Amino acid sequence: MLTFNLTVPLSVDFSRPEDYLIFLFHILFATCSSLLAGSVVLGIMSTRALRSQNRFIFMLNTSISDTLTGGSVFYLGLFDVQEGYPSRNGTYYILPSFLGVNVLTFVFAQFDRYFAVCHPFFYKRYITRGVVIGVCALCWIYTYSILTVQSVVPVAFAAQMNAFGVIVLQVIVAIKVLMTIKLYMIARHQLSREKPSSDKESKKESLRIIVYVVICFLILWAPSFVNISVKYVTKNGLRFKNEATNLFAIMARMNALSTPALYIWGSPSLRAAVWDSVWSKIFKRRTTRFFLFVT
Repeated sequence: MLTFNLTVPLSVDFSRPEDYLIFLFHILFATCSSLLAGSVVLGIMSTRALRSQNRFIFMLNTSISDTLTGGSVFYLGLFDVQEGYPSRNGTYYILPSFLGVNVLTFVFAQFDRYFAVCHPFFYKRYITRGVVIGVCALCWIYTYSILTVQSVVPVAFAAQMNAFGVIVLQVIVAIKVLMTIKLYMIARHQLSREKPSSDKESKKESLRIIVYVVICFLILWAPSFVNISVKYVTKNGLRFKNEATNLFAIMARMNALSTPALYIWGSPSLRAAVWDSVWSKIFKRRTTRFFLFVT
């Protein structure tokens, strides 16, 4: 098998035509997801009007995670890596856990939208920008504190902690599903009774984005979650050669591309910020260089 730096083998040995497609796919996916999610990060951070809104702070948190997820594919997708207990060239779940940060962030974002729409006076008084930033930081601290403990305890105990984590995820997924249904009902019925206003349109936009993003996240992430749960409960489930050929893991990582794409699609203000802050400058430079080269 081909190797890089004579240490970690590549994910495929290029003995079959599909090996080239798998390798190329991971390069393209890692590049596209990093660029798209990264542009959302830059767009929000460079626009004061967006940074001042709580919902965009949650978007910023997930987009940072998505950018890192895209970058992680340059290792998980291109090299022979198998996360687990025991692992092979693994990262102690450090790279795959970027998605775990998003799982927690989406739950808090759903509750944020619920209180913003249904309890606006309570929301304006207590849910400040500092509180939201603290919650986003908590998502990272909790996720990687658990990983730190798992990395220092015996493998058998770490595996038990991982199994307990799967149970916790089942509870979180159930909450996400219920909150998605609740937010959909609010968007469909409660907001329709309000008088037309800019605040109403902002609420509708924010609810639409979080509902679509969470539904897409659950659809792409559910097969991997179900397969992991089945393996822990029955010792069966599908097993793959490595992370690069793990179809369920690939689907889960696709959220790093779909989530920022849905953000840009659903929010005209974010779309304008991303264009003005990132892509317009890139295309302007390329256009200027082209004309200078021609002349």
